[in-house]
Amino acid sequence: MKKPIAIILFLLAAATIWSREAAPVRVAIVGLVHDHARGMIPRFSGRPDVQLVGIVESNPELVAVYEREFHLAPDLFFASIDALVSKTKVQAVAIFTSTYDHRAVVEKCASLGIDAMMEKPLATSLADARAMADAAAKGHIELVVNYETSWYPSVQAAYGEIHGKDAIGELRKFVVHDGHEGPKAIGCSKYFLDWLTDPVLNGGGATMDFGCYGADMVTWIMDGRRPTSVFCVAQHFQPDAYPKVEDESTIVVTYPMAVAIIQASWNWPYDRKDMEIYGNRGSLMLPNRGTLLMRLGRGPEVALPAPQPAPPDGDPLSYLAAVVRRDIRPSGPSCLAVNLVVCEILDAARESARTGRRIDLPAGD
Repeated sequence: MKKPIAIILFLLAAATIWSREAAPVRVAIVGLVHDHARGMIPRFSGRPDVQLVGIVESNPELVAVYEREFHLAPDLFFASIDALVSKTKVQAVAIFTSTYDHRAVVEKCASLGIDAMMEKPLATSLADARAMADAAAKGHIELVVNYETSWYPSVQAAYGEIHGKDAIGELRKFVVHDGHEGPKAIGCSKYFLDWLTDPVLNGGGATMDFGCYGADMVTWIMDGRRPTSVFCVAQHFQPDAYPKVEDESTIVVTYPMAVAIIQASWNWPYDRKDMEIYGNRGSLMLPNRGTLLMRLGRGPEVALPAPQPAPPDGDPLSYLAAVVRRDIRPSGPSCLAVNLVVCEILDAARESARTGRRIDLPAGD
């Protein structure tokens, strides 16, 4: 009799595990003032791995906008996280508040044991970033920072060429271009503009909005290494449009044997997120999300494969679901360790722009 009982117990355990793995991860959106929410909501449609179970937004006017635009049921919306958790069991949240509000949301989620993914950057300051890291550790939750560029096939393929194949030798220089014509010019909503152009709620202008992309990519590719110094020149090319924050930012990030030049701008004539990476033997050019070009020495430039990354590395919701299930620990450009360095770079960049001086970072801080 023992053998059949053991088999039954094994099958019951297997069924429980299968059921848990097959059930979609229950995700809520917190905040709608970040226009990137418009791109995230459609991602939930028709997916077996995630389910949108609620949206937290206290502004009834904004709630009405999203109800109409996405044909969402009124009972999907909640005025607070407390109201949300009182009605539905949430496993993770995707945060679309102002960057300044990230800390409060993460601290609340940490107290409830809910994992969190936020739109870039992690925080408006290194102090807030560290407080969020402390809260996450105490609450035993995971934090993920969502950068559009994290999921680019060209970026992930370039990382593989550098770290898997040593394709271009020792890293020497990065040149990163990020931005667009400006948030007003491209038609960002009034809800987005209200905080994106505020020096407190966003922490700055183009430096925070687009400098974070370059700081994140460079830090990840440099294996999380902290730079030795940061120098930044911030300018106002459109003072009438953005009177409170800079719209142009050039950040020079130095390492003992490498340098990164990050050009973050609301003044490009078109949208761009591209990068050049130079080693002592060659270079990698990433002109867009799907193209990777390599040149070795004085040889010709050749196209390299840049396939769509396999799950869960191909999109933010797949990644978040894998993190919630503890199939993976956050790593790479989305992880907390990399983004603490990003916040340190951005803090130093703003201080450099304010003082006109190079900011030397203390070793081992």
